[in-house]
Amino acid sequence: MSETAVKAPGVPDAGRWKALVFIALAQLMVVLDATIVNIALPSAQQDLGISDGNRQWVVTAYALAFGGLLLFGGRIADLWGRKRTFVTGLAGFAVASALGGAATNEAMMFGSRALQGVFGALLAPAALSLLAVMFTDAKERAKAFGIYGAIAGGGGAVGLILGGFLTEYLNWRWTFFVNIPFAIVAAAGAYLVIREPQGGRNRSPLDIPGVILSTLGLVSLVYGFTRAESNGWSDALTVGMFVAAAVLLLAFVIVESRVKAPLLPLRVITERNRGGIYLSLGLAIIAMFGLFLFLTYYLQVVKGYTPVKTGFAFLPMIAGMITGSTQIGTRLMTRVAPRLLMGPGFLVAAVGMLLLTQLEINTSYAGVLLPGMLLLGLGMGTAFMPAMSMATMGVEARDAGVASAMVNTSQQVGGAIGTALLNTIAASATTSYVVDHIGGATSRSQQQLVQLEGQVQGYTSAIWFAVGILVAAAVIALTFINAGRPGGTTVTGSAAGDGVEDELPVPVVAH
Repeated sequence: MSETAVKAPGVPDAGRWKALVFIALAQLMVVLDATIVNIALPSAQQDLGISDGNRQWVVTAYALAFGGLLLFGGRIADLWGRKRTFVTGLAGFAVASALGGAATNEAMMFGSRALQGVFGALLAPAALSLLAVMFTDAKERAKAFGIYGAIAGGGGAVGLILGGFLTEYLNWRWTFFVNIPFAIVAAAGAYLVIREPQGGRNRSPLDIPGVILSTLGLVSLVYGFTRAESNGWSDALTVGMFVAAAVLLLAFVIVESRVKAPLLPLRVITERNRGGIYLSLGLAIIAMFGLFLFLTYYLQVVKGYTPVKTGFAFLPMIAGMITGSTQIGTRLMTRVAPRLLMGPGFLVAAVGMLLLTQLEINTSYAGVLLPGMLLLGLGMGTAFMPAMSMATMGVEARDAGVASAMVNTSQQVGGAIGTALLNTIAASATTSYVVDHIGGATSRSQQQLVQLEGQVQGYTSAIWFAVGILVAAAVIALTFINAGRPGGTTVTGSAAGDGVEDELPVPVVAH
């Protein structure tokens, strides 16, 4: 099948479900990579002689490249073709992963991680926008996005399990090499079965000022939060990064409102429903990322779990996400308005998070952690599914790539904010607790106990903030999002190029 194979407009692609398998596989690889490397980091740091001060760059190099280039990647998918961008992203990601696994020094490791981020920024928007333009029937769309949402939400926790296994029983290098078979299978399958709809390209000239401003603005924002985590919020460079990000992103909005062919047409983000999706999803990810970090440390440092046991401890959350996304979300998506899934979903997740504020050193896994993670997973899975679908609903096919990129951008920026903000809150609470209680500890064992209690106090303080953030996400979803329930029929797009979408009760995908 040629690279340019297309299907006729309005006719469902016969291979769309096969295509979903390979798109989902690619998405799983990208999401896994976000957490799998964290488990391997201590071993890799020791082998490659990476200093404590530099080790954050294993994570940061990827986050900066991925977060900074997402909008550009989405626009490339619209311009160059989503299938071609998708396959190219997979091939590049595999090569970058091979370099990471073969790294012999820190420079090679940091470079490979940045390269993974570059190709991930091509791959992620192309994957989501392919779903958006291939699945136009409301019920089929609900199923497809249910599967995609479950992977997007639960893949990170799967990464903890796989990372633990690979690090403990093989070698940290396999946390990189494992991406290669994923990428080869997904690329080969995508090349053979994916066919894009006609007329879905956006062949307008590339908005170079927009690319430069958005990339530099997002890199400054992500780096600002990453640096705040390690150097504090009052650090001069941290403050400088936030100021630069604000100036660059404001300039980006001004440029986008004036150029003829913008990188990010403002109609994509100013539409009420999509704006609500991006904002509520970003907030939910802030809460989620912080929790992953705290629970991983709690289970390994406080409870003494091995990496593999820690990974398995997250299984209830994965099961909850899959159930919420593929069963609750998918079954109700065509029956109720999206806000009535997203709002209650975030509130159920907040209840699960609320249970986890009860953590103590000797907390029972079955009594607190298990129900807390299960509710968190159920709520997030239920909310993620309509969010993923709604983010590209009503968008013209020519804008599907950048609309999809905005989903990933809200997640990436949310992850950076969550890790930095909640970590800072936790560290401050821990320090305060230890200072107040260490005086009464007379023996070394008592001092160690105070240190552990301080850590747990820090985690629970941060989790309280996460509860509030999830409640805010629920309020935004319930008030901003006003689209009706999707209908059960296949729909075609509005007049091409008008840039205005009516609030229809059905998904609109232009062909």
